[in-house]
Parts: sequence; structure tokens; C-alpha cells
Amino acid sequence: MSAQQSQALPATPRLPEEVRRQLDAIRERYPTARAVLLPALHLVQKLHGGWLPDSAIEAVAAELDLDPAEVYGVVTFYDLYHQKPVGRHRIRVCTNVSCMLRGSDEIMAALHQELKVGEGEVTADGRCSYIHFECLGSCDTAPMMMINDKYHENLTPEEVQRVVRDLE
Repeated sequence: MSAQQSQALPATPRLPEEVRRQLDAIRERYPTARAVLLPALHLVQKLHGGWLPDSAIEAVAAELDLDPAEVYGVVTFYDLYHQKPVGRHRIRVCTNVSCMLRGSDEIMAALHQELKVGEGEVTADGRCSYIHFECLGSCDTAPMMMINDKYHENLTPEEVQRVVRDLE
């Protein structure tokens, strides 16, 4: 490959120096680069406002000397990582059997009505996004949803609207 051809290739994205320093501190606690991957993705996702653009995924792969396909595999496997923008408040509605039988469809409809966006979309102000989730492990309090890390249980459509309106 000529020098001119190599200059035409896009550069591998790099993480900001501050993030690289934070990763160096994290590396001290883990035995391998693969073990550092999950906390590294959390750190970089936070840097990007709650999601991981392709350039960020590639930068993490380069920083940890991992194959980008391996990093993409982790990002697509775990619900904790997002490849497109999400709201500041991430709402997950349980739609497994107990919640479905007790009204999760009505909970989803109430969110759609209140937020004026569809599932997986972000409100115009960036405040909220919502998705259905197969199971959140709270069958005895169905129907329920989780906003960020907080459970809201025994819901009615009216309660959903009140909870969403009370979000900052």
C-alpha cells in the first residue's frame, strides 16, 4: 500500500484523554481487556449521553485491543447498551405473562398517549423513551415498569401518566 493510499484510510476513532485515564484506573482492577469491556462501555456510553455511536464502539475496541465485532457483539447482547439515542429517562414496561394478563398493553398505550412518541423513540425534549421488556422479575406486582433503575408497580394507566408527568 502506498503512502497516499494509507492517508486515504479513515483513522481509527480515539477516546478522549480523560476517558483513557479513567480506563487505565479501571484496568488495574481487571485481569484482561475483555473483563474491562463492560465498565469501559458504560463509561463511554455516559460520555455520549446514554448511547454508543459506531465511532465510540470502534474507539473502545481500539483502546482495549479487541476486535470491533466482539465489542459490537457485547453491545447488541446486553440491554444496558444502546446504539441509538435514548431519553434521559429510560422506561421499560414488562410485557411478560403476568404483566400482559394484568394490563401491560394499557400501560404501553398510556405511555404512547402521554409522551406522544412511539416505542423506541425519544421525546422531542430528550426527556423520555420507552420500550417493552420481556421480564423485569416483579410478577407479583404486575403490571409494572422500570424508569431508569426504579420500579413502579401495580400500575394503572392513570398512575403511569402521573409518574411520567412528575419526571424532571
